[in-house]
Amino acid sequence: MAREKDADRSVRGKQGHQLGPEAKDPTRAVVIVPVLTRQPRDDDSSRPRLSRSADARHDEAVGLASAIDLNPVHTAVVTVADPRPATLLGSGKVAEFADIVKERKAELVIVDHPLTPVQQRNLEKELNAKVLDRTGLILEIFGERARTKEGTLQVELAHLNYQKGRLVRSWTHLERQRGGAGFLGGPGETQIESDRRILQDKITKLKHELETVRRTRDLHRAKRKKVPFPVVAIVGYTNAGKSTLFNRMTGAGVLAEDMLFATLDPTLRRVRLPHGTPIILSDTVGFISDLPTHLVAAFRATLEEVVEADLVLHLRDISDPDTAAQAEDVERILGDLGVDAADTGRVIEVWNKIDLLDEGNRERLLAGSAGGKAPPIAISAATGEGIDALRALIETRVSGELETMTVTLNPAQLGQVDWLYRNGDVVSRTDNEDGSVTLSLTATHSARQEIESRLNRRNR
Repeated sequence: MAREKDADRSVRGKQGHQLGPEAKDPTRAVVIVPVLTRQPRDDDSSRPRLSRSADARHDEAVGLASAIDLNPVHTAVVTVADPRPATLLGSGKVAEFADIVKERKAELVIVDHPLTPVQQRNLEKELNAKVLDRTGLILEIFGERARTKEGTLQVELAHLNYQKGRLVRSWTHLERQRGGAGFLGGPGETQIESDRRILQDKITKLKHELETVRRTRDLHRAKRKKVPFPVVAIVGYTNAGKSTLFNRMTGAGVLAEDMLFATLDPTLRRVRLPHGTPIILSDTVGFISDLPTHLVAAFRATLEEVVEADLVLHLRDISDPDTAAQAEDVERILGDLGVDAADTGRVIEVWNKIDLLDEGNRERLLAGSAGGKAPPIAISAATGEGIDALRALIETRVSGELETMTVTLNPAQLGQVDWLYRNGDVVSRTDNEDGSVTLSLTATHSARQEIESRLNRRNR
């Protein structure tokens, strides 16, 4: 059974401003979303993964295609009861899509499912068009989004690992290279073997370059630890609003659009919390279901910011009908990185986009909380609702609960008054007759320790 949707509406409307008189039209693409009737199971249990709705799978696939300015001229959701080793889809469906590709003059077919090299090659022959599976499409998006040298290296490494298993000899002029020495060399390596060797050499070189990047990151991390600012990393499914939250909390101008993988390269900024606690806030690449394992491996240098973080904000788009399945995907990837999503002392679950919920849904969701786990923080990164509560919770987690204290500064210590106002919440002030000042204030536990240490040093 296939459910087709007319996708003749071009995405050119979204990117029309980019198309000048000499620009090419977006590539015409057919998007196929196979839905397997047998659900995959978790690696560590017999429990099946949370199933996604066909509509959500379809919308995500179209969103991925639109993220690199493709023009989906036809889309279809296809139920697959018996995946074929040769083509994944049945022969009847393949013939049907071949006619659609020809009729719509499509140059590219997107299959929103991992394909083996054999399946990809056979589909390209049958459909007479270039075929890209989910992994290849994500790699294309990452390649277009990468801006820094590190991001470019990581994408290139992942792409080479992906290509290595998909080499096919596409030219006939050379079957074997000449091998051996002198005039009578024996058979040499095949062209495919030569290509694989070249790819492997490139992969080895990129790994060395990324190792240099990793060492540089370690040096930066070591410097930050000398000035011990806690690191707070924002993670979540792609398009959950991570960059919008990052901009809201830091005032930065990170690209934040309603687009899958709008941000790829990580960004770090220093933020001062309400009671003066400084932190480093990190915006990371978005996660997605079925994220290729070699892509996770390539981005390990970037994702180490999550592993090393003192606190992780798991941001969820609570307005998305598939939010539970998305959260499961994020938790699975965090687990692969060695971060326990159930560790409520280190991971804060943040429900974003509550401004898109009606009042009834909002109250029901918050009343249901998180099923026995620590209650989530509900926010809207777009409007700012709940951000103050999130800042306060972050400060409590990294610096301890607020404590009330009273300090008296003698005339020689009055230079500390301004610092106390900036690092604590001064409730009252009394100017004494002897020139001293008594302050009553609330401060975090770590701030209280620093205040007492500074005043004791001044008394010596």
